Amino acid sequence: MASPTKKAFVLRIEGQMLEAIERWAADEFRSTNGQIEYLLSEALRKARRLPRKETARTNQTPTMNNATKND
Repeated sequence: MASPTKKAFVLRIEGQMLEAIERWAADEFRSTNGQIEYLLSEALRKARRLPRKETARTNQTPTMNNATKND
């Protein structure tokens, strides 16, 4: 079953290109769909088109000041 964040759509692709992707997918033990997703995500990453991951910033612990509060 597909992830709730994934959307299905029809892709028109030339036969030779699809065959090449299918062979490449088989070489890397992926499904054809998985290979297409991988290729698209790599292209988006290289072009810096993917949104930045905010987890790196939010997971950092704030630094404490040397001064302490006295209550």
